[in-house]
Amino acid sequence: MKKLVVMAAVTLALGIGTAQAAGDAAKGKKAYKKCKACHTLKAGKNRVGPSLHGVIGRKAAAVPKYKYSKAMKNSGLVWDDANLRGYLKSPKKFLPKNKMAFRGLKKNKDIDNVLAYIAEQSK
Repeated sequence: MKKLVVMAAVTLALGIGTAQAAGDAAKGKKAYKKCKACHTLKAGKNRVGPSLHGVIGRKAAAVPKYKYSKAMKNSGLVWDDANLRGYLKSPKKFLPKNKMAFRGLKKNKDIDNVLAYIAEQSK
């Protein structure tokens, strides 16, 4: 059991490190403005969308007191680097019938930067 916990912690740390290394958190703050109308980075505070605090490495549909779509609840996703990138690029294409109305971030660099910003703000 102890080995499993250590492996999970390392995996989570590597996922956060990848997002931070690939992007610029300062530039991510600017790109995040497209997200902040519906999301907050404050733990436990939801808006139209769930809080994104700690989203990296979290199981999808896991934020308490937020009403997720059936598609999200049944997705079985974990928000690792690859899944976040796919979802942020095109939410409806990545996970059909989810509630997010946002079309996605077109530029991979914006995705890198937003992920770096979210990682930094989730510490």
